[in-house]
Amino acid sequence: MEDIRILVVDDHQVVREGIRLVLESQADMHVVGEAGNGREALTKVGQLQPDVVLLDLAMPGISGIEAARLIRTQYPRVHILILTMQEGEEYFFKALEAGASGYLLKGASAADVVAGVRAVCSGGVALGPVVAKKLVSDFLERAGTAAASYDGLSPREREVLTLVAQGKTNQEIAAALFLSVNTVQTHRAHIMEKLDLHNRTELIKYAMRKGLIASDA
Repeated sequence: MEDIRILVVDDHQVVREGIRLVLESQADMHVVGEAGNGREALTKVGQLQPDVVLLDLAMPGISGIEAARLIRTQYPRVHILILTMQEGEEYFFKALEAGASGYLLKGASAADVVAGVRAVCSGGVALGPVVAKKLVSDFLERAGTAAASYDGLSPREREVLTLVAQGKTNQEIAAALFLSVNTVQTHRAHIMEKLDLHNRTELIKYAMRKGLIASDA
């Protein structure tokens, strides 16, 4: 299996160096380059063709949000993982809309960053524990008031939707709900078809609007 090629983008050199040390301690990861701002990041993505861009939001020049949007537009195969100090829900939504597949806070552990890189590179979604705590409400408390607005989803499909939106893999969902992986995949396909959704980003945004995932703020 080929190494995951990563571009680290942050305007603080000491942060970039720390991230590089964490990532390159993994046998399957290789930091191919660094950038100190969004414009430089866009140039280096074109030059280095990374699999994952680990991207800060607050940078001089063009913002991380705008950089993410440009990267996804020009290089759609590249996955973007946000690593930021910004905890606000508005930043999270903007990052998703710009094309990011993951959102971690800079207080995340090294293990969370490594897991996040692997998750987005494999086509998944990465939400760090702190972000999840802020965004994920108790499903059972909200199910009674939100159930009527789930557009025809069955109770089991709502459970699967919640777990997918939280970034769980098919294997993790199967274990949590005592289902086979094939059954989880079938439920996911039905959910996407019923809701006319096409990717995990759209699914997460839908789940938030329907009250499955909400801000505690």
